[in-house]
Amino acid sequence: MMTQGGGLVAIGIGIAMLGSFGTGLGQGLAAGKATEAVGRNPEAAAKIRSMLLIGQGVAESSAIYCLVVAFILAFAFTK
Repeated sequence: MMTQGGGLVAIGIGIAMLGSFGTGLGQGLAAGKATEAVGRNPEAAAKIRSMLLIGQGVAESSAIYCLVVAFILAFAFTK
């Protein structure tokens, strides 16, 4: 049986993971724009790819932080 405090932890975990939606949306838009850019200028594909991968890594770090916060809430504040 979940107590009221456990329910609040579950809500906190859900709120913490909301940051992943923005990350996924941003990464999808960036990949789409990179694909369009390569379609317009195929000679610049290597430079566009490297910039895209760096940007994807930076964006993914925020999703990883959201996941870490969710794990901390799940395992540190539950009985």
